[in-house]
Amino acid sequence: MPDDKREVYKVVVKASDVGQRLDAFLAKRRKIPSRSFAQNLISQGLVQVNGKIVTKHHRLKKGETISLTIPPPEEPKILPELIPLNIIYEDEDIIVLSKPAGMVVHPAYGHTTGTLVNALLAHTKDLSGIGGVKRPGIVHRLDKDTSGLMVVAKNDQAHLSLAKQVKKRKLRRIYLALVHGTFDIDSGTIEAPIGRSPHLRKKMMVISAGRHAVTNFKVKERFKDYTLLEVDLQTGRTHQIRVHMSYIKHPVVGDPEYGYRKARKELGLNRQFLHAHRLQFTHPGTGESISFEDKLPEDVNKVLTLLRSGDHL
Repeated sequence: MPDDKREVYKVVVKASDVGQRLDAFLAKRRKIPSRSFAQNLISQGLVQVNGKIVTKHHRLKKGETISLTIPPPEEPKILPELIPLNIIYEDEDIIVLSKPAGMVVHPAYGHTTGTLVNALLAHTKDLSGIGGVKRPGIVHRLDKDTSGLMVVAKNDQAHLSLAKQVKKRKLRRIYLALVHGTFDIDSGTIEAPIGRSPHLRKKMMVISAGRHAVTNFKVKERFKDYTLLEVDLQTGRTHQIRVHMSYIKHPVVGDPEYGYRKARKELGLNRQFLHAHRLQFTHPGTGESISFEDKLPEDVNKVLTLLRSGDHL
């Protein structure tokens, strides 16, 4: 592996970092995806402290210089997997499907199998190549624990058309979300910039230096301590609905990152109550406006039944 393709970084330990374990400290760096990744670098001798190789247990001292070398990622071979797909519609240009909660859309660090892309490759050889080998056909994404509608491009022309619609906000994505608390209003708009947290690399937050983000919502059903909302994304930032709802103090029920963990046990949820309910766009082949709806999966529908009955009280 040529050394010039490796990334080399140096970090000087500050007083606030003294006493931390080396692997835990590295895991907070933006270039390090996880603690296990940091431990792997250390075990390979790719991390040095003051020019010496140390163990992952090393406790940091003020003024120490940490040098780390990150090799270029190996391009994994994405293999077809016979995973059932809930296809709502398919033609020569597109596939509209309902993604189940718990499925990752495309391979990434820690998720190289069992993804939607693995399933799509087993279903068809016709997928656009614009997204690269890791994301064939993928125009837009859903979080792992969000269920619902997605459109996949089967050729490059369709992909370009759909991507343009996403950019120009012509591809409408409407979600159903159960959130904590009640509303005195029937509808509203949240306009607040979203960016990556400076402290928690994997978490997003409303931050002045973030990207413009707009979320529209309207109340569908009211309960004692919860509200079912229909949410219309005007922009498509990472974790947008979850971040915006948390920002206005109405986090999505069951959301482990931006909400209250306790609600999962109360309502029997194993994931956030967020479902991509409706999808509307212009067909890239025919030019016609088309829309699709997807009913709530059984796990979240049971929660609504419970709330309507009042048995959760």
